[in-house]
Amino acid sequence: MLLKSFSYLSSLAAATTCVAVSATALPDLPEPVSNNAVATTSVRGKTYIASFMGIGPGKQHADIHNKVFMHTVGEFNWQTLPAVPSQQRLNGRIAASAVALNNNFFVFGGFTVNADGTEQTAADSYRLDPVTRRYTKLNDIPVPVDDAVALTYQNRYIYLVSGWSDYGNVNLVQVFDNFTQRWSQATPFPGKAVFGLAGAMADNHMLLCDGVALQYYADKKREYKAEPACYLGSVGENANQIDWRIIEHPTGTARYRMAGINTKIDGKDMLVFIGGSTTPYNYNGIGYNGTPALPDSKVWVFSLDEKRLLKAADTTPVMDLRGLIDIDGDIYSVGGMQNNQQVSPQLIKHQIKLQ
Repeated sequence: MLLKSFSYLSSLAAATTCVAVSATALPDLPEPVSNNAVATTSVRGKTYIASFMGIGPGKQHADIHNKVFMHTVGEFNWQTLPAVPSQQRLNGRIAASAVALNNNFFVFGGFTVNADGTEQTAADSYRLDPVTRRYTKLNDIPVPVDDAVALTYQNRYIYLVSGWSDYGNVNLVQVFDNFTQRWSQATPFPGKAVFGLAGAMADNHMLLCDGVALQYYADKKREYKAEPACYLGSVGENANQIDWRIIEHPTGTARYRMAGINTKIDGKDMLVFIGGSTTPYNYNGIGYNGTPALPDSKVWVFSLDEKRLLKAADTTPVMDLRGLIDIDGDIYSVGGMQNNQQVSPQLIKHQIKLQ
């Protein structure tokens, strides 16, 4: 399998909308899947959890698919929904973004992988109604991205932050207005353009951390360099105006393909980051340096009141996440890779305990 340094393969981590519902046991996915975009929404008293696309246990290009699984909280099993449509020659995608907005799921971008390891970033995106289970095609992303972070604001806007676009990273913040169905550009991401970053948003504040940047040299090919950096963005009166500030990194070591989510701890808004790996890796879980990536157990909690990252107890190690879900205050990862790069069907509850 070709590494991204030769085939421009990318990865992701992202955030999903937080929806609180009644606590209940959540069944595992129908099959193991990793790099799957996840989101949850509630409609007329029913809460739906959805997993979009991803890669299966074989971790080869042929294991990348466009399957969709949806679970109704309180029921026993998952249901298989119609697959995500595609304008690409290949249907399967990884590194897509999913969020919930106005009782619908939205799926953006991602990339397909050919047998020779080459890939194409997808521009087409879709809205899925969880009740009718029908897709509506959205206007194409102006600059196609995969491995970007998707965040929602004011139940109207969706931000796609940074990510990879065919041949390199972009520093764009692309904004989809669900009222007008149009795209626009917001204040650009202030740090190095990265893929595989993670983010979360509460009220008008978004926090983006880490990812992988491109490092260029005079005497050799470019390399993929982990980028330990966090930036807090505050949206002004205009949804396209973002005031960016640097936030001190909690460890100085970047995590790749972790996921973020907004939640409340002791009644206060917190942005939580879970999982990922300190080794940037290809979609098979093997690092670009040839070293197998290990899932991380660290939990970062950002206090919006204190504007700093707090220490928290470790959790179950997991990586290759595309989002997290919040069920009645309990945070779960959905699928992903566990130890030894094993693709998992599990929904893991992550206890958030400040230290």
